Amino acid sequence: MEIRGRLLILRRQRLLFSHAFNVPRRLLILLLALICPLSTLLAENWPCWRGPREDGTSIESNVPIHWSATSNVVWKTELPGFGHASPIVYGDHIFTVSAVTETQDRLLLCLDRKAGKMLWQRTVLNATLEDKHTLNSFASSTPVTDGTLVYVAFLDREQMFVAAYDLKGTQRWSVRPGPFFSHHGFCSSPVLYRDKVIVNGDHDGDSYLIALDRADGHTLWKTPRENHTRSYCAPIIREMAGRPQMVLSGNKCVASYDPNNGSRHWIIDGPTEQFVASPVYSEKTGLIYITAGYPAHHILAISPDGVGDVTLTHILWRTTRGAAYVPSPIIEGDYFLVISDSGVAHCFDARTGKLAWAERLGEEHASLVSANGRVYFLNDRGVMNVVQCGPEFVRLAQNEIGERCFASPAISQRQIFLRGDKHLFCIGTKE
Repeated sequence: MEIRGRLLILRRQRLLFSHAFNVPRRLLILLLALICPLSTLLAENWPCWRGPREDGTSIESNVPIHWSATSNVVWKTELPGFGHASPIVYGDHIFTVSAVTETQDRLLLCLDRKAGKMLWQRTVLNATLEDKHTLNSFASSTPVTDGTLVYVAFLDREQMFVAAYDLKGTQRWSVRPGPFFSHHGFCSSPVLYRDKVIVNGDHDGDSYLIALDRADGHTLWKTPRENHTRSYCAPIIREMAGRPQMVLSGNKCVASYDPNNGSRHWIIDGPTEQFVASPVYSEKTGLIYITAGYPAHHILAISPDGVGDVTLTHILWRTTRGAAYVPSPIIEGDYFLVISDSGVAHCFDARTGKLAWAERLGEEHASLVSANGRVYFLNDRGVMNVVQCGPEFVRLAQNEIGERCFASPAISQRQIFLRGDKHLFCIGTKE
């Protein structure tokens, strides 16, 4: 992230502190300098799918570049069962989910961030295993936390199942908010907005978006989706074009909704049928970007200021080159970066769509993350290519952990958390 962006974040933190405690500006700056080094002020949690901004970006600067299976591994913890869900990090807690096929248990796991010790595990659901695609898992939906409760989503036969747990592992509520059927399985990562837990219910039936109350799980709003087609896209929620917008691709369209009540702002038909990758948004360009999908592959840059059907008016640029179906893309500075499922990375100018470079990095299904101007590409073999973002391809490092990886990484407190087939790895230096 650019220095200007970091300073804006520090300014917001200073204003919040100053308003709360009525501390003079000069004294506050001195106090912050004495007690909080810059790296500490820029440390952040990774509380949900794709992190604090739901787009894979980290504001941290001292994120590891080099490691191996035997170096710069702070800890390595074997996980029960198997799953593709990403880890999430809040303070000294790490959460993820897993599935034990022998017992048909879906688990919520809590680990200590500093040591990797398993603090507790809970069986969220015991139910018949659903049909799924060979590249999916029975625990693919990444949890989300607000620091008080952890929210998880699984499939209970042909019903979506959502539950909330406190940080000690006590279930606070569980609901089955609607049907869900797909031969490809389930992967709907919940997101939070104000008092709401929002989940995408696109499936091969009466599709919907639903908002549940964080406190008790009751339905706050439920919006039908017209096209009855499976997708696995988690929405991104941002202030865009002067209004809160929840944008997701799927169900044969790209659409924006008001997260307060589920009403639709605008819609773009297509450009294909099925979607997995999440959208990203650039504050620099003011554009939303999507990559999709199946059976056709497209990348679209969309102006989010429309109303109604904007298929013919609000696509600023598009290409079929380098599009991804599963891995979510990233915006880093002036560039839009994406990697196809077959493993070819592409870097485009975010404003114009002009191709800057393309490079083969290995078959990949994990989504991209970035920190300090570097983009991290994790391929299925567990090889992480660290690339300096810019107009030319510059590889800074190529690191292996010795396990296959399908889960997307998490970055928090100057460490990277990688989930392999069997273990969760903490990459960095000991505190």
